[in-house]
Amino acid sequence: MKEKQAKETPERTGKLTAVLALATLISAFGSSFQYGYNVAVINSPALYMKAFYNDTYLERYSRPMEESFLTLLWSLSVSMYPFGGFFGSLMVAPLVNKLGRKGTLLFNNIFSIVPAVMMGVSEISKSYEIIIVARFIVGICAGLSSNVVPMYLGEISPKNLRGAIGIVPQLFITIGILSAQVLGIRNILGNDTGWTLMLGLTAIPAVIELLLLPFFPESPRYMLIQRGDEKIAKKGLQRLRGCEDVDAELSEMRLEDQSERAEGRLSVLALLSKRSLRWQLVSIVVMNMGQQLSGVNAIYYYADSIYAQAGVKSNDIQYVTVGTGAVNVVMTIAAVFIVEATGRRLLLLSGFLICCAASALLTVALKFQDSVAWMPYISISCVIIYVIGHAIGPSPIPYVVTTEMFRQSARPAAFMVAGSVHWLSNFTVGLVFPFLERGLGAFSFIIFSCICLVTLVYIWVVVPETKNQTFLEISQVFAKRNKVQIKLGDSDLPLTKVGDVGSDGEKVTAF
Repeated sequence: MKEKQAKETPERTGKLTAVLALATLISAFGSSFQYGYNVAVINSPALYMKAFYNDTYLERYSRPMEESFLTLLWSLSVSMYPFGGFFGSLMVAPLVNKLGRKGTLLFNNIFSIVPAVMMGVSEISKSYEIIIVARFIVGICAGLSSNVVPMYLGEISPKNLRGAIGIVPQLFITIGILSAQVLGIRNILGNDTGWTLMLGLTAIPAVIELLLLPFFPESPRYMLIQRGDEKIAKKGLQRLRGCEDVDAELSEMRLEDQSERAEGRLSVLALLSKRSLRWQLVSIVVMNMGQQLSGVNAIYYYADSIYAQAGVKSNDIQYVTVGTGAVNVVMTIAAVFIVEATGRRLLLLSGFLICCAASALLTVALKFQDSVAWMPYISISCVIIYVIGHAIGPSPIPYVVTTEMFRQSARPAAFMVAGSVHWLSNFTVGLVFPFLERGLGAFSFIIFSCICLVTLVYIWVVVPETKNQTFLEISQVFAKRNKVQIKLGDSDLPLTKVGDVGSDGEKVTAF
């Protein structure tokens, strides 16, 4: 009778408490917002920044700057940001293991405030070199925040809210992009007197996070599993959940701790060699490559010329661009609300499918844009549809799934790998796309369409649904595909069926 009652007792559902909501908003605004803001901040004032580069060179050397050198300097100003992001990703694992998740976010503000001041005084100091160096440093900030914020939020969230809260960082990235686009309107700050202030404003979110985040808990999973401090872990969990009874969640953490204790923390090299993590690792690499190589940055890069060819007046293009950014924000908000109902897998599949179709149709539209009067409007529609597709799946979900596919000891190294792939792919698109555009023209988007299709097929075949499952249960889902069995100390976890053991009978501790 008691067993029957126990089975019928509904599982406690996590709720969005004030502490959890504020911790989410402050960390996402203080870190993720900056990532998005600095992606778009130099687009609008590009003309005035190039003029500053030229005037500074003329003042120094009494001759105008060569066009090729100006192009090189501007390319460095743009590409140093993703290059810094790559280096920031390499710092994720050592920092989050040493300082914790919250501690790393607080430390990361150094890489925002310092370059903000540098960029703010660049015109007064008459140095374009400062801008290039500052862009690299703020890229480090973005590389860290793009990985640490999803990790922190994934670990402090109850499993039934983990998907929705996990999308919040991407939401603030899109809000950051939109904010930069709005401030970049020529009548606001996108002009010859306001561009330095616009570049320096990135310090404001960092200062707010630095002042407010210390009042919120560190990740309880980090405190219990990696620091061994159950007292602080329990206190933090009670604040986040808004109740005293957190024993069930603590028990799940202890079980995870026991299953990992034999191996300790995983380095990147150890992660790469772990059979029990083989398909999880391949999956996050494919999803992060697919996210960036699907052409999202190229779409944004190409948007202005598409709008111009469609007959939008040059002065109005900035407003259409802001409108596109607004669509991105709205669809990401929609993803926050539907991810727990639809699941991660469906959003990924539908998002990549939409991007695949939009890229293919955009190729046709661009090819006939000059010969068919109404075709430019199809091009604009394709851009907007592509942005919608990317916003509901490929943009936000890989961060959520990366948190969910790995347990505590492997998560820092996994985010380090995922982040490195993300930023290298970002850098590659920025570097290669101008040459693709010059050589292939409209047909360059066929490549992006094919990449979306390949990623879609991989997700369909390999990636399982992770909605509303514990980290242990998700590890269990992958155990069969990896042909391993999770162990707890000297015994098997009571989650794996006998049939899930590989043909060679290998049993390993999964991370």
